[in-house]
Amino acid sequence: MDNQTNPRNLVLIGMPGSGKSTVGVLLAKRLGLGFIDTDLLIQEETGRTLQSIVDQDGYETLRHIEEQVLLQLSVRHKVISTGGSAVYSAPAMQHLKAGGLVVFLDIPLDLVVERIGDHSMRGISRRPDQSLEALFEERFVLYSRYADLIVKGAGLNQDEVCEAVVEGLCSDPP
Repeated sequence: MDNQTNPRNLVLIGMPGSGKSTVGVLLAKRLGLGFIDTDLLIQEETGRTLQSIVDQDGYETLRHIEEQVLLQLSVRHKVISTGGSAVYSAPAMQHLKAGGLVVFLDIPLDLVVERIGDHSMRGISRRPDQSLEALFEERFVLYSRYADLIVKGAGLNQDEVCEAVVEGLCSDPP
C-alpha cells in the first residue's frame, strides 16, 4: 500500500477490545500513513466522553453523532479506527468504503469480555436491555458484510495482528 500512488485509507472495524486503536497506530507507523481515531473525534466535537453521551442522551444519540462525524471525514492516506457501532450507519460505511479498504479485526466474544471487562464503562452503543453476547452476534453480521479483509485476532498479539493485516493487504491490494 504505497502512500504516494494509493490515496486510499485503511478503515478498521470491529468490537471494542479488538485492537482497532492500538493496531491502527502500529499500522499507520508501518505503512507511513496518518492515524485517526473516530471515537476521539466524537469526544473532541462534543466535548464529552462516549460514556457520558450514552448515559445522558442514550445510545441512539451516540450513533447519530458518530454517523455525522464519519460522513464529514474527508481524508486520504490515513488509518481510521472507527467506533464499534460505526457499522450501524449504512451511509457512513459506504462513505468510508468509497475512500478506503475496510478491515474487520475479528476476535471471539470471550476475548472481547476478557479485554473490555466491565462493558458498562466503555461507552458501548447498545440497547439497555441488550446483552454483550446479543450485541456481538448482531454486529458480527454487519462487520462481515462491510469487510474487504477479515483478520482473525485470537491468539495473536498486537504486532502479529498488524502483520496479518499487512500480509492481507499484500495478497489483496486495495
